[in-house]
Amino acid sequence: MADKHTNYRYNTGAKRVPWVSVGENYNAEDLVEVVKFLMQGEGKEYDEIIKNISKEVEKLDEISTPPGRLSLASEVSAVEEESNKFLGVDNSTLVTNCTAGFEIAYKYANLKPGDEVIVPAITFVSTMSYALSVGAKIVFADIDPITLNMDPRDVAKKITPKTKMIVPVHIGGYPVDIDPIMELAKKHNIVVLEDAAHAFGAKYKGRMVGTTGHFASFSFHEVKNITAFGEGGIVTTSVPEFKEYMKLSRFVGADFSKVIDKWCYDVVSIPGKTEPFVAVNYAPTEIQALGLRMQMKRIKDIIAARKAAVTYLNSRFAECDALIPQSIGNEDYEPTFHLYQLQIVPEKAGGDVQTFKKKLEEKSVTTIPHYAPLYHFSIMKDMGYDKDEIAKTCPVAEDLFANKFTHLPLYGLSQEQLDYMADMVLEVIDEMKQGK
Repeated sequence: MADKHTNYRYNTGAKRVPWVSVGENYNAEDLVEVVKFLMQGEGKEYDEIIKNISKEVEKLDEISTPPGRLSLASEVSAVEEESNKFLGVDNSTLVTNCTAGFEIAYKYANLKPGDEVIVPAITFVSTMSYALSVGAKIVFADIDPITLNMDPRDVAKKITPKTKMIVPVHIGGYPVDIDPIMELAKKHNIVVLEDAAHAFGAKYKGRMVGTTGHFASFSFHEVKNITAFGEGGIVTTSVPEFKEYMKLSRFVGADFSKVIDKWCYDVVSIPGKTEPFVAVNYAPTEIQALGLRMQMKRIKDIIAARKAAVTYLNSRFAECDALIPQSIGNEDYEPTFHLYQLQIVPEKAGGDVQTFKKKLEEKSVTTIPHYAPLYHFSIMKDMGYDKDEIAKTCPVAEDLFANKFTHLPLYGLSQEQLDYMADMVLEVIDEMKQGK
């Protein structure tokens, strides 16, 4: 047990009868199982190494001290400071996942039934899930035909007096053109939440993505460029008066800087844009924070490796008039290359993307379209939305999803795999052009 007082959770320090924070510590056997999970294998050599590790960890168990805390302690604080430095902000707050960060922003906006929230037609469902759950009306903005990001021109058409939030998504890690969205938000007094789930490390006009909107939330789910042992998020705000409440909004409003009569802390409401709201629990673990810290050290190298893979694929596809490769970006748009967004030109390819994907799958190349238009899901019908009517307002999203775009695998591939994938993409297009 650490010889220091923390807070009510509970480590009371070196007392004759202490109260420790961690009810049951992890032991040597537990740790070996963690190693086996993170470094899976089989065979005689693997079993022998695991046996040796077990012996050494048992020795370590005899001379080591368990951590005094498993959540919201020094590792969480450390990764938040490192995120602040990386993003150039002062209030990075680690939460359980990116969606939790969205919920904090939505609650700040005091979202209520009947309020309207503009989201892009194509994104992951968590972009809108909290808004939908409280009875807000989801309004779908059409997307840019090249980047697949929210089209600011369509956003402008869909703002009404009921619009309370706009949620641009940096899809695939390619920055949204956010300046015109912020101009609209300022004009109409609207809160902007950047869904930066794919975009930790991206830049827009020299600024780090996630630092322009009123709020931003990043994802460290297992499929992202870096992860916090499978799940995690960082939320930030540029609203000056809310910065001091970010940490309180993460953990039930428990304020350890204040006490009430005969108790050791207070629980406070969190001030929203026009009225207070109730915080719930999005507290991350120390292990999540530690895992994220380790991978955050590699983020620039990871993005560089992804960019190199994109550059190579683009060079292979450059002479094919039936393909529109992933944009490499420029000095104003610096992506993270979380996804390789590939489009085909059906009239030149001799068929649409559905045929293209099927033929690639037959050649053992995986493709995944990220994502279906949200209003296609049955939940929207169940909540009273008319898919066909909404589709008429998002013609670009409909056309791209049905006919033109998909995503190729990008990271962790050998040069041989990249070569094969590029060969098969070009081979499939050639087959389609020949009507095979």
